[in-house]
Amino acid sequence: MIDLLCDRFGIGEPVRSAAKRAHDRTRELLYDAQVQVKANVLAAFLAEGVDESDLSGSTGYGYDDAPRARYESLLARIFGCERALARLSFVSGTHAIVTALAAIVPPGKTLLSITGPPYDTLRNAILQAPHNLVESGMRYSELPLLTRHPEPVEGRQARHDECVGEIFDPAEIERALEDCSIAAVFVQRSRGYAPRNSVSIAECERAFAPIKRARPDVAILVDNCYGELVEAREPTHAGADLVMGSLIKNLGGALAPAGGYVAGRADLVERVAARHYAPGLGDALGPTLGFGRNFIQGLFLAPLIVEQTLRGLDFAAALFSELGFEVNPRAGAHRTDVVQAIRLGDAKNVLRFAQALQTAMPVNARFRPEAGSVPGYVQQVVMSSGAFIGGATIELSCDAPLREPFEVYLQGGVIVEHAMVGAMRAAQAVAQVPSH
Repeated sequence: MIDLLCDRFGIGEPVRSAAKRAHDRTRELLYDAQVQVKANVLAAFLAEGVDESDLSGSTGYGYDDAPRARYESLLARIFGCERALARLSFVSGTHAIVTALAAIVPPGKTLLSITGPPYDTLRNAILQAPHNLVESGMRYSELPLLTRHPEPVEGRQARHDECVGEIFDPAEIERALEDCSIAAVFVQRSRGYAPRNSVSIAECERAFAPIKRARPDVAILVDNCYGELVEAREPTHAGADLVMGSLIKNLGGALAPAGGYVAGRADLVERVAARHYAPGLGDALGPTLGFGRNFIQGLFLAPLIVEQTLRGLDFAAALFSELGFEVNPRAGAHRTDVVQAIRLGDAKNVLRFAQALQTAMPVNARFRPEAGSVPGYVQQVVMSSGAFIGGATIELSCDAPLREPFEVYLQGGVIVEHAMVGAMRAAQAVAQVPSH
């Protein structure tokens, strides 16, 4: 297959040889979690009993919108929680998250992040942008993740890609919770633009237990973006009170046209609905505008799409490590989201990567990405995307801020062969100037 793809898409040496080795390393990988996820989603659909009449939606206020009700019930089943709010009117994961934070943490109370600084746009919304949450009366504090390294190897320092993972410090969390003003603890599962590992469900569970013991009154809120359906369980199965994210990432199955969600405890979801719409309206309105079929079918296909994405990212990790670049996670490592970090060493390599990846896109392949200012980000950012749904990073894409350590974040890929071609083209652009 590698020879066929290389011949068809103009991939030469040394990338062709590295790609063959990468394919040998990854083609027999097993994705046991995705088998469980497929079973979970299928079980939810069979228990829900979706009818064809449930697929046509409403306009206007959206009262009694059948696909919306079915979709939210399906999400609640899959997440093992009481209630879900999934709406077109959430325009992004950040929008859903900020709405939830504002609803759950009232003025004068504190939000404690236990995964260090949030990703750029969320940190901007909390602390820096005009009318930010802190300016509106919320207090904010954070604890860093602790990096756990492997045993030292004689004669050399452990590489970035050999880091075992970040862990929480339960004792430090319990000390922080002595502040009686804390109303919610926040966890960001994915790495964002930070050179750290993503957080697994098991690590979440270990952190949530002491929080529940010390402060059962504190709500645990999880940014679940990029992590949905990657592991066999979701944060709500591990004790999270509320999870938030985007519907045009994993859950959308490349079909959902827009939207975001919150899911978890019914009382917290009600508070978010009141904040998002208006007190007294709750979640009773919100039309699906004829897109209900896309949401429901996309959710049914989502486990397959996520598995294809993981296979493509493992190939990319193996390919770039064969070429001498540091990658995180490593090929075949336990994955907790659909993001692959590749450390490229300098800004020129980041631009080369993004521009070459763009040439493999099904849409806008002739465009040339350049770094520029993006709302919510301090540094210039370069992005490569040719998605059928604008901003749907479950489709193949990459983005990177032009700052140290010059990592690019490869995401998505609904067909593994497409992800392979994109990775090989990007590799070909930077293979002659590897950074060690």
